[in-house]
Amino acid sequence: MPDDAVGREHGAAEAAAAEEESAFSHPPVDPDATAAYGDHPDHVIDFYAPHGPAARPDDGSAPLVVVLHGGAWRAPYDRRHITPFAGFLARRGFAVANVEYRRGGDGPTVAGRWPETFDDVAAALDALPALAAAHLPQADPRRMVVTGHSAGGHLALWVAARHLLPADAPWYLDRSAPLRGVVALAPVADFGVAAKLDVCSDAVRQLLGGEGHFAERQPYADPALLLPTGIATTLVQGRADIDVPQIVAESYADAAAKAGEVVGLTLLEDVGHFPLIDPVADACAVVAEEIAQLAW
Repeated sequence: MPDDAVGREHGAAEAAAAEEESAFSHPPVDPDATAAYGDHPDHVIDFYAPHGPAARPDDGSAPLVVVLHGGAWRAPYDRRHITPFAGFLARRGFAVANVEYRRGGDGPTVAGRWPETFDDVAAALDALPALAAAHLPQADPRRMVVTGHSAGGHLALWVAARHLLPADAPWYLDRSAPLRGVVALAPVADFGVAAKLDVCSDAVRQLLGGEGHFAERQPYADPALLLPTGIATTLVQGRADIDVPQIVAESYADAAAKAGEVVGLTLLEDVGHFPLIDPVADACAVVAEEIAQLAW
């Protein structure tokens, strides 16, 4: 590799490390309430009440933003790391539900559990309207937007496409989810492309149970194969992202266009993977605005 290319690669890695350090430097933000949607310790949703100006003046309600955290579906990365982002959205006037789910079960480097990761996210979304009514009365479920970062971006796209799953899928819905929209942040949105690029160290193959199960399970899990959803969708992607490269989001947007659906793609210059959920980064404010555009 030429010296200038090595230098660019080294510089990109240093920038990415600094962005990650900033995003993970914030103390966790405790929720206003927590509720269980199942029996496993990971079957919980944290609720954050709106604290900002976005509440509707006539009844004080606010859009409900569902947050699905990333971390390559691996066990060490739970919802705690994204609580500063959840708190940031609450300060912008949104009611927020931060969902936990089961992640890799065979060690810290294994991505996801099949089918438990999908069981959990589907169950959480199904239980959410009733739980929000009980624990976050300010939330307006008629204006619900799902957002997620990285692996959570994949899950956000997936929950909006459950009505397109094969009919034998346990998570299949016979109608589209009642969502105002999806804002997927640096999402692992196309499993075929992500697998070829070895995104997050083979995470998509691990999530589906390994190479031997990848092809048979991909139609049940890959958002790029579950289109058109009929639900307003925006992808927010940093052009400098070396964790989930821009081409993954672009491939999903292209697949949507071929299916007759327009998907928004907001590309941010000189932004990598983590500023999208870092409350002190300008990119995070862009994310909040994209959510507001769909929520209202």
